[in-house]
Amino acid sequence: MMYWGNGMGGWGIVLMTVSNLLFWGLVIAGIVLLVRNAGRGGQVDASSGHQSTPQQVLADRFARGEIDEDEYTRRLQVLSGAVHTHGPGV
Repeated sequence: MMYWGNGMGGWGIVLMTVSNLLFWGLVIAGIVLLVRNAGRGGQVDASSGHQSTPQQVLADRFARGEIDEDEYTRRLQVLSGAVHTHGPGV
């Protein structure tokens, strides 16, 4: 087969290489972003400014079984300000 001219010049090869790298870079970046967002699973980002209240932290500890019902009730009363002044040290 006969070719006219010398085929693709140097700039054609460079342009093809750059566009190919750009395309695959965008594809890989898109996949990475999808995996990161899918991995969150609806979790609240700590940097978004959402802070749990002390009552919510206490309820979470109770739900996980870290404290029992009496401890939960006592600490909840302390947080709400309805502390009964009885017991040692009063």
